[in-house]
Amino acid sequence: MNRYVNRELSWLSFNERVLQEAEDVKVPLLDRLQFLGIFSSNLDEFFSVRVGTLKRLIASGQKPATFLGGTPKTVLEQVLSRAKALRGRFEIDLATVLKELEKKNVIMVDERGLSPQQEEYLRDYFAAEVRPRLIPIMLDNIDDFPYLYNLVIYLAIVIKMKGSPSKYKYALIEVPADVLPRFSRLPGGDGKAYIIMLDDIIRYGLKDIFCMFDYDDLSAYTIKMTRDSELDIESDITTSLFEQISRSVKNRKYGDPVRFVYDREIPEDFLRYIAEKNRLSHEIMISGGKYHNARDMATFPDLGKRFHGLRYEHPEPLEHAVLRNYTSVLQAVSEQDVLLHFPYQSFHYIIDLLREAAIDKDVVSIKMTLYRVADDSQVVNALINAMRNGKKVTVVVELQARFDEEANIYWTERLAEEGANIIPDIPGVKVHCKLLLITRKGKRDMQRYAGISTGNFNESTAGIYADHTLLTGDPRITHEVGNLFEFLENSFKSFSYRHLLVSPFSLTKKLSRYIKNEIKNAQDGKDAYIYAKLNSFSHKKTINRLYRASKSGVKIKLVNRGICCLVPGVENLSENIEVISIVDKYLEHSRIYIFCNDNDPLVFISSADWMTRNFERRIEVGVPIYDDGIKGELIDYITIQLSDNVKARVINADQDNCERNVAGRKTLRSQDAIYGYLEEKLRSGNG
Repeated sequence: MNRYVNRELSWLSFNERVLQEAEDVKVPLLDRLQFLGIFSSNLDEFFSVRVGTLKRLIASGQKPATFLGGTPKTVLEQVLSRAKALRGRFEIDLATVLKELEKKNVIMVDERGLSPQQEEYLRDYFAAEVRPRLIPIMLDNIDDFPYLYNLVIYLAIVIKMKGSPSKYKYALIEVPADVLPRFSRLPGGDGKAYIIMLDDIIRYGLKDIFCMFDYDDLSAYTIKMTRDSELDIESDITTSLFEQISRSVKNRKYGDPVRFVYDREIPEDFLRYIAEKNRLSHEIMISGGKYHNARDMATFPDLGKRFHGLRYEHPEPLEHAVLRNYTSVLQAVSEQDVLLHFPYQSFHYIIDLLREAAIDKDVVSIKMTLYRVADDSQVVNALINAMRNGKKVTVVVELQARFDEEANIYWTERLAEEGANIIPDIPGVKVHCKLLLITRKGKRDMQRYAGISTGNFNESTAGIYADHTLLTGDPRITHEVGNLFEFLENSFKSFSYRHLLVSPFSLTKKLSRYIKNEIKNAQDGKDAYIYAKLNSFSHKKTINRLYRASKSGVKIKLVNRGICCLVPGVENLSENIEVISIVDKYLEHSRIYIFCNDNDPLVFISSADWMTRNFERRIEVGVPIYDDGIKGELIDYITIQLSDNVKARVINADQDNCERNVAGRKTLRSQDAIYGYLEEKLRSGNG
């Protein structure tokens, strides 16, 4: 039996867990639609990045040492087969959900069978908003096929000419979903919600677009190209990383084809014509339904209160039991450590902290790492406010945050214009840690306050991503956070980190030491366990260390949302390792590491998953929890998650995503239970 699961196949297994949420009849219908959108978006990114990488490995004949579970060629074959099967399930699920929505008076309509009122509305909307943004291209009139851009939807048009059954004209129209909503709500007047897709609005207007032709019939078929989107960053010392990424983002849309999805109803001759013109190989061509880019399901319109039962109810974020007693976040953090749990507690505490620091006369400087920020970022707004109030602001904006490069280029320029000190990226290394450092004049000397987070300082994602942020004035922590910022500003300087786990310097060494300590304690007959909450786990050396720990009797329990290359539950290898994955209404994003340490637990929160890139090619930070109350809170948090028997799926050698056996046990849905746990702590004043 293979000791490792290939990461690409494990990732597809994770995306199947997303699909399972869309298939769960207990999930509200519009949330099932949302999960279908997430599944589709995930698959797009997977093909754009991972399949493109596999193809390049095959072309080069290389197999990196970090490649687990087969050869690139065999893995690609398995990936394409598994993806095709999942895509088939997805289409059935989408049709099922749309049919169920219709029973709830949410009706998807197309260009046929519209009421006179809806036709009138659509005529006006098409003429005013849609038609001016369309560029029909007659394929018969040009030699070269138009370039099909990455993840853009096109309508391939067949015009059957009058009086000549065998005579056709072909045309192509890009669906302008980047500037127009993919879904529009039509008037109904009967208490029902009628929704039409932009694709069908264009189909409705085809007779106007091609009115100059004498035709018998017009038909339109959706096609979409997915291209290799891994950025190509050159080792060119004559250009900055900013310039290289700016250029590479522009070039991304010109990558090699890795997947071509088409409407299975498209005429065979037309499909062959498109394939030949674009030099498409058979294995990347995937037939599908009438609609593509189902990721846009995530933008399904708000239907109002009448249909509120079709979505999950999200309770209001809780106050923090400590911070609610203070008007100053800085004052609270100067007196004790504070741990925030998002989205269960409000992100406004972070915004309040930054706004307070911006106008506090004694604050000297603010330093911050930004990886992904909200579109209209209150975080950036607070930093700009700080600069205008005379504070020195230093920012690391990670330009290589995948698919957010363009946004981060914009924010870099915006902050620089306001006078921020922008720390340039270190070529070949991503700054993935989430850090905040505020320096303030105290009565005797400078005081520092740090924020260390498992997730982005982003008020938008904080409402749907489950993360933790530690706010502390502990000099053991703030001193080392200051050293790390100094390293980022002057990468020729080196520092040792006694308290923080810092990648690529000390993280793997310290994890190895903690694992070895658990092994020794188990061999000495002491209690020994390792609990970890991760997004992904693929680092071969750490997998092998956990195998050794398992064989020594260390009890290992992991909550791992995504990729997991470790194979749990195998006799004489990993029988003491249990792994579950939780996919629910909030995206599980935090990282927690807990080591028994002879019943004096070591507890960390971190930005780092256990993957090669996190250990070797990223600046990551894990922070030890020294406050006993917070330490207990995190142990309770992961214990609740490990007890989940509603949304948890068992990760095993078969990768079958089976549910946990709940026979005779009270059901526990961890996300609801965590909210209840924090609510009770708030009520009792113990949080």
